[in-house]
Amino acid sequence: MPLAVRYMCLPVAFSIALSISSPAAAEVIASKSYSYFDISGKTADELDRELSRRGPTASGSSARHPGATKIRFGGEATYIQDDGRCRVGNVKVTVHTQIILPRWNSRRGASKELSLIWDTLSSDIKRHEERHAEIARDQARAMERAIRALPQQRSCEAMQELVSNESARGIEEHDRLQARFDRVEAVNFQKRMLRLLNNRINGRAGEK
Repeated sequence: MPLAVRYMCLPVAFSIALSISSPAAAEVIASKSYSYFDISGKTADELDRELSRRGPTASGSSARHPGATKIRFGGEATYIQDDGRCRVGNVKVTVHTQIILPRWNSRRGASKELSLIWDTLSSDIKRHEERHAEIARDQARAMERAIRALPQQRSCEAMQELVSNESARGIEEHDRLQARFDRVEAVNFQKRMLRLLNNRINGRAGEK
């Protein structure tokens, strides 16, 4: 059961508000939700086929995967005009992550070995997706800091353009970090699963 994860990012859209004078403020609002898709099967091959048939698809692809994290960024900023210069006032960056996970609905009657394999795999899928969400939250905070630190401009139009460029750069960096994480996880998947299975087997043996 290869672990393949995809995510979806939407551009940050910063709204504009002009203010004569107000204290600068910054905020990151992160939210997270979960959804599930059901699979059935009494063998590893059947579960593998179910994941390939019922799993979520990636944006722009028809391929299905054992799990996915959909990510949506947004935000708004105010600009302060003062003494012929314009600077960023308040900044708010939002990020919502929706984690999509498999749920095995025919566990009753399955072998202990298959249950052990499924528990190990599903736990690793969830860990992987949670890390995708964490990367998105970390990048939202980095984007907020970068936008707040932008230098003053001669006009608020120029300031707005600078904010837009910085948000686009932040999204590109986010995509790069997510892709790097997927590459590392893919390379280590087999070794990681064997280690996790051994740990669970040894843990069960120690309980007896």
